[in-house]
Amino acid sequence: MSLKDLTTVMLPAIEGELQRQVARLDEPRTRTFHEMLTYHMGWTGEGAGLEAQGKRIRPLLVLLSCAACNADWKSALPAAAAIELVHNFSLVHDDIQDNSGKRRGRDTVWVKWGMPQGINAGDALFVLSNQAMLDLAPTHPAETVVKAAKILHDTCLDLTRGQYLDMFYEQRADLTIEDYWPMVSGKTAALLGASCALGSLLSEVDEATQEAYRDFGHYLGLAFQVQDDLLGTWGDSARMGKSAESDLVSGKKSLPMVYGLGKNGPFARRWAEGPVRPEEVAGLAEQLAAEGARLYTQETADQMTALALHSLRMADPQGEAGEALFELANKLLNREA
Repeated sequence: MSLKDLTTVMLPAIEGELQRQVARLDEPRTRTFHEMLTYHMGWTGEGAGLEAQGKRIRPLLVLLSCAACNADWKSALPAAAAIELVHNFSLVHDDIQDNSGKRRGRDTVWVKWGMPQGINAGDALFVLSNQAMLDLAPTHPAETVVKAAKILHDTCLDLTRGQYLDMFYEQRADLTIEDYWPMVSGKTAALLGASCALGSLLSEVDEATQEAYRDFGHYLGLAFQVQDDLLGTWGDSARMGKSAESDLVSGKKSLPMVYGLGKNGPFARRWAEGPVRPEEVAGLAEQLAAEGARLYTQETADQMTALALHSLRMADPQGEAGEALFELANKLLNREA
């Protein structure tokens, strides 16, 4: 079975498990509360469907990693749901913290139901993720369930660290490349690393193999984020389906921007003057490239990609799921500008 074949089987199972977990709130007095979650998850409301649901990459990584270790991936479904619920908890809160009115082309939860209820909906997703993880108990030893819960909790702390740094960095112009990595490790890489670590943990493989899977997810996340930074500065907005101007205009502390600030050249001087206007973006992107930021970012993306694939080879994934992991990694790491 190819990646496509496996996802055709796994994705409906993931969706079913997520719906089962969220249904804990499907009671008469909390029906609207339940609707907030089903809306955010992409199941209900105007525009509901696959595009509103997202790609479910993280739970897929849990199940594929488990299957590639020759275990029954169905037994890992609660952990896959827990990871996706944590991811969506972070999205709901990110939308509030970033004052974002849209998520996947639809109004965000806080826009539809107000900020206080939006915060509560995010909190509910977080609690549900913990309850989902406990549902591993019937099929896994208690010690394994505790280890899985620890991975989830450690990852949630990493997410908050990364989000703190992301917001803290917004008003700073003295950042270095060394400041960049802890931020993206928390915001992007932590959850992907946890996904692969959980899948291998639940298959009961040795710790060295589990660590290799975690490293694969970690570097996969870093490579994906660096590529996203590259596309966010120099990508073709028509092909990407979104504005490539947003990173410079919004002031996102991307790798190209941090590199440019460290050069203390024309880009850094312009940046110190205040927010970038949309009409300046093309010229500033060219200036960043001239100062070496584009080449540096591409080389860094290549380096992180090589580390991710090396870690996956070290994990030695087996069977069709193992082949699918390599296929998924190459798909995620070979996006075009």
